[in-house]
Amino acid sequence: MVYSQAKVIAGGLAHIPILIGIFYFIMTFFNKRAIEYAEANKPKKVEKKVENPEIKAKSAAPTKIEAKVVVQKKVSDSSEIKTEPLNNKEINNIEKKSMKKKHADVPVNIYRPKTPYEGTVIENYSLLKEGAIGRVNHITFDLKDSDPFLNYVEGQSIGIMPAGEDANGKPHKLRLYSIASTRHGDNFEGNTVSLCVRQLQYEKDGETIDGVCSTYLCDIKPGDKVKITGPVGKEMLLPEEEDANIVMLATGTGIAPMRAYLRRMFEATEKEKNSWNFKGKAWLFMGAPKSANLLYEEDLQRYLTDYPENFKYTKAISREQQNTKGGRMYIQDRVLESANELFNMIEDEKTHIYLCGLKGMEPGIDEAMTKAAEEKGLNWSELRPKLKKAGRWHVETY
Repeated sequence: MVYSQAKVIAGGLAHIPILIGIFYFIMTFFNKRAIEYAEANKPKKVEKKVENPEIKAKSAAPTKIEAKVVVQKKVSDSSEIKTEPLNNKEINNIEKKSMKKKHADVPVNIYRPKTPYEGTVIENYSLLKEGAIGRVNHITFDLKDSDPFLNYVEGQSIGIMPAGEDANGKPHKLRLYSIASTRHGDNFEGNTVSLCVRQLQYEKDGETIDGVCSTYLCDIKPGDKVKITGPVGKEMLLPEEEDANIVMLATGTGIAPMRAYLRRMFEATEKEKNSWNFKGKAWLFMGAPKSANLLYEEDLQRYLTDYPENFKYTKAISREQQNTKGGRMYIQDRVLESANELFNMIEDEKTHIYLCGLKGMEPGIDEAMTKAAEEKGLNWSELRPKLKKAGRWHVETY
C-alpha cells in the first residue's frame, strides 16, 4: 500500500500526544519514588532545650559562663533563641569589669552655672581654736526649697558662685568645694549641705591677696542667699561593702570628705538612718600646722572612745612635732612610721585609700608610699596603678 507524503506526516503527528503521555507517566513515577526515598532517609530533627538563664541562675550558681543567649528577629517579628559559646574576648571583658565595682547611680549636675540654686545660709562659724593660723569656717546651707531637690552623697562636691564681678566686669567664676556633711546633713533631716572652707591668702608684690570665693564664704552670714551648683564627682565615693577598710590621708580642709565618711560610719543617729552599717576599720592620717588648727577634733576623739576597734587616728602637727630626722612632722612621716601596718591593710582587697588636701602633698605622700612599699618588698609604682584600676585609690587635691 502506498501512502502519500502528506498522509505519512499526518500519521506521525497523530502519535505525538501518545508519546508525551507515556513520557509524563514515566517522569511522575520516578519523581514520586525519589521523594519517598529522600523522606525515608532524612535524619530526625532533635530539638535542643534552652534553659531560661534567670531560672538557671536561681537554681544553681554556675562556676563559669558557658553560653550566651542570642535573639534573632525574623520578618514575621517572632524570635528564635539559640546558644553560642562565648569567645575569649567576651570572657576577658567580664573579668575586667569585676575588677572595679561600679557604684549605684549618684546625683550629678542637678543645678548648673546657668541655672544655680539659691540656698540660704543657716550657720557660719570658725573651726579654729585660739592661736591657730589662718581662717577656717564651717558653713551650712538650707536645701529644702530646692526644686528639683539638691541631693548628694558622701564624697561629692558642690559649686559656689560668689557674688559680685571681677576686674573686667564679669561675674566671678564658680569654685568647687568638697562636701563636709553626709547626705542626711548635720541636722540628720536630709535638707542641708555643709562645707569646710579655709580663706585663701597669698602675697603678691608685697601685698596680701585674699581669695575671692573663700573670703566670700567666710564672710557670709545666716540668712544670706548663695548660688549653688552640682553636685559633682564620683572619684571619692565610699565603697558599698560594709566590711571595707578605709585609709584617709588629709591635710587642712582636705578633712571635709573624711568628716562626711566618719559621720556616716560612727554617728549614732546617722547609723540609725542608714541601711549601711560600717563594720570595717577606718584610719585617719591628719596633717595640720598647729594643734589649734586640727578640725572637728571633739568629734574625732568621741569616735575613738566609742569605736576603738573600728577607728584609728594619727596626727602630724608640723610646727609642734618632729620626725625621726629632727625635722618637722608631716603626714608622709607618719605614713613611713606606720608602713608595716598600713601595707598589711593595703594588701587586703577590701581596703580603699582616700587622699584629699593641697596638691603639694601628693609628691610627699608618693615618696613615703614608695619607701613604705619597699619595706614590704612591694613596688609602689606598679601597685598604685593597680589600686587605681581596681577603684581602691581615690585622690582629690587642689
